[in-house]
Amino acid sequence: MKFEWQYSGYEPRKLRSALKHEGVSASLIKVAVYHGGKMQINGEDRWTVDTVNPGDRFSLILLPEKANDNVIPSDLPIQIVYEDRDFLVLNKPAGIATVPAHHVTVADSLVNRVRGYYERQGYENLVIHVATRLDKDTSGLVVFPKHRFAHAIMDQQLKKHQVKKNYYAVVGGQINTSHGYIDAPIDRDPEKFVTRTVISTGKPSVTEYWLQKSSTRGSLLRIRLHTGRTHQIRVHFRYLGHPLIGDEMYGGEPLISRQALHCYWMKFYSPFQQQYIEVRAPLPEELQKLIDLI
Repeated sequence: MKFEWQYSGYEPRKLRSALKHEGVSASLIKVAVYHGGKMQINGEDRWTVDTVNPGDRFSLILLPEKANDNVIPSDLPIQIVYEDRDFLVLNKPAGIATVPAHHVTVADSLVNRVRGYYERQGYENLVIHVATRLDKDTSGLVVFPKHRFAHAIMDQQLKKHQVKKNYYAVVGGQINTSHGYIDAPIDRDPEKFVTRTVISTGKPSVTEYWLQKSSTRGSLLRIRLHTGRTHQIRVHFRYLGHPLIGDEMYGGEPLISRQALHCYWMKFYSPFQQQYIEVRAPLPEELQKLIDLI
């Protein structure tokens, strides 16, 4: 796979520096140097120390990635929200894991389904990269970078909190605050392995929310994460005394068979398209019925 740019600077610079300016990480440069890839200037093979001059075209060429034989392809369907050469964005239904679980005999996760889709499409790269994840019983948008370069780009944006994600959640009880921040550190519950809890020694965790509708039975919230801790939304609203409806792990009322949480909007930057990608996923039917009920 070839990625190409035209150098628009005014002063000569080393090829390594020009590539890094375009988001090519040191590890990707190593792939090009040591694992069969190439770097070129004006169509000719070059090294990282060679010079790129104003107006030159320079490129990175990466070999196809070898598929992981442990990921069993699945023919089950996926809901594609957006796709281009570099990114695949899916709307994940509740009840399906994002990645395979070791203890599950039947391989049915989004990763397995995407592997099957890639094979049916005849894609060159069959390694399944996952940039964002959702809990099994949360629905909504999940991003699959389609090659290691796109994955590296997404990782950089996630670390810098440049990937924006909004959720809808239905929590128990009436919330009267129209807009709020929950700034409460989260870590593993010292008494349990799976669950998380608010604890003074935890990692900084910030959740912002806007009230959409409210009644004595429950409240619909629009939520934006400013950090990405495991179970963050679920833990923070339990901490406020308003656990998500359906979230039995954190004490939610079992009005539905899943936690009432849906990632409905996402925005990130694609340097390959040189534009922002903005995607949406409609509310699942069972969440809309719950909202109507309360």
